[in-house]
Amino acid sequence: MIEVEEERYFTLSALDVNCSGSKRSLAKACEMNKASDLVKKGKEYSSHQEYLKLKARVEALQRSQRNLLGEDLGPLSGKELESLERQLDMSLKQIRSTRTQCMLDQLSDLQRREQMLSEANKTLRRRLEEGTQANPHQWDPSVQMAFVRSQAQAQAQGEGYFHPPIDCEPTLQIGSYQTEQITVATAGPSSMNTFMGAWLA
Repeated sequence: MIEVEEERYFTLSALDVNCSGSKRSLAKACEMNKASDLVKKGKEYSSHQEYLKLKARVEALQRSQRNLLGEDLGPLSGKELESLERQLDMSLKQIRSTRTQCMLDQLSDLQRREQMLSEANKTLRRRLEEGTQANPHQWDPSVQMAFVRSQAQAQAQGEGYFHPPIDCEPTLQIGSYQTEQITVATAGPSSMNTFMGAWLA
């Protein structure tokens, strides 16, 4: 009888231990869930606060942009208008400084190009002088003019004087042939002078 009661006691004790262990695990799981929920809520709150800050910043920038463009100036106070005026003055100074620097850069670039072109011009002029010294008749205008005149005279003489054809009959025609030859020979220098006068005009 005593042994049966002892066994029942040990069984109840084991059940109590098992129940208490399961309760502890459940309580621990509940605490972990609560902690994770708090972390999630904290992150959501932080994200919402960050969103509100960014939204306010964007609205302020948009309002400032409109004010700089001369819009929505009615609600501004005197100090705000003075601050806006200072901002505009600083912006204009920066714009003028940037424009001046850009013009100086362009001027420097143009001066550098001018220097390069001047050096190239000097080089070409030196080569031209060297070529003229090596062949002076090539660049002498008087020599070129004399050569052109001689060519024109040769062409005029070739066109002015009559040359009988080679395959003509070898009979001598005293009348008409001599008269035509004298006429052509007489008209030759005048036609040459006319050609030269028209060419030299």
